[in-house]
Amino acid sequence: MSRWRDGSPTNRTGRSVLLAVPLLVAVLLAALTAGPGGGRAEAAPTTFVHPGVLVSRGQLDFTRQQVNAGAQPWKAAFDRMMASRYASLSRVPKPRSVVECGSYSNPNNGCTDEREDALAAYTLSLAWYVTRDSRYAQKAIEIMDAWSGVITDHTNSNAPLQTGWAGSSWPRAAEIIRYTSTSWPQARVDRFKTMLRTVYLPEVANGSHSNGNWELSMTEAAIGIAVFLEDRAAYDKAVATFRGRVPAYIYLTSDGALPKTAPGSGLDTRDEIVRYWQGQTTFVDGLTQETCRDLTHTGYGLAAIAHIAETSRIQGQDLYPEVADRLRHALGLHSKYELGQPVPGQLCGGVLKDHLGPVTEVGFNALHHRMGYAMTNTQNLTESKRPAGTDNLFTAWETLTHAGNPG
Repeated sequence: MSRWRDGSPTNRTGRSVLLAVPLLVAVLLAALTAGPGGGRAEAAPTTFVHPGVLVSRGQLDFTRQQVNAGAQPWKAAFDRMMASRYASLSRVPKPRSVVECGSYSNPNNGCTDEREDALAAYTLSLAWYVTRDSRYAQKAIEIMDAWSGVITDHTNSNAPLQTGWAGSSWPRAAEIIRYTSTSWPQARVDRFKTMLRTVYLPEVANGSHSNGNWELSMTEAAIGIAVFLEDRAAYDKAVATFRGRVPAYIYLTSDGALPKTAPGSGLDTRDEIVRYWQGQTTFVDGLTQETCRDLTHTGYGLAAIAHIAETSRIQGQDLYPEVADRLRHALGLHSKYELGQPVPGQLCGGVLKDHLGPVTEVGFNALHHRMGYAMTNTQNLTESKRPAGTDNLFTAWETLTHAGNPG
């Protein structure tokens, strides 16, 4: 029996019994999580798992074991990470009270500094866990303490997205340091929590009706912050936003003639929806709301979807079955064209701009290795780009943390 491959026009009718199982799981999960009146209840854990944002202790242990054994691709990924500026023990953090970010970070008053310091804290936390060299933990703490003692606000038009990007990296770092090291004084941990609760969470919790990558990145930050704060209400709100946005970001032919719209979007005519989808009028499995804009922003959205699902899985909820069909089609479709297959004229006028970036590793690992989808195109692209680095925004070192990682 042949497996159902990603990005293939025959997928909708060539489904095998084996690969129908994840879809059955999704249906059962929806039924089990149904709330009063048929709506789905959210599912914040009664007891949060730590470390539990994007990477679990089991995943960290697997990563450490592979690196220490010199196994590939993990050793090469670790070496790339350690050679980056983000792993430097001489890094001097550059916190500021108000980070001002306009469109495309113009003006850029602290935007790059904040994002890169947050990525550095995460990088250093990974370096600490793998090496057990306390200097890396201390440097990560120094960076987090520097920002938690200073920042008060994000301003200008890109404030929500900037907060989402930096707010995705901070809790990853904080989770690893707080729950695997004894070096972070409780008073500073509490101050960092206050920063996340008062400066970051209010900016990202209510979502966005801009391009979909905004709300997805903001939701990633919101769910990571909720885990670190052990805030069940914030967690449930993030999951509800995710459930509304993913079907409105990735199209499936089962959606009908037009893509779905996010709750509260105000898009209620065909012309409005087509305009929001960058003028595209022909819709195929896996197309995203930003595909015809460019692949870079599409990559941001796909990365955030996988990150959110990965965190939910660690926390015992597992949103992957709910989004697996959309995510695998999206990864497969875009991977196919990244690999050089000609773009048909009915898709974005036959031209796709830019590139996805290092965004496929987490979703590929979950869907292929854990759930059994073949995903030939995604696999070829992912393996050809190893070891994945960082986009210098919110995605970093995912070959190291997620390549073949059973979790």
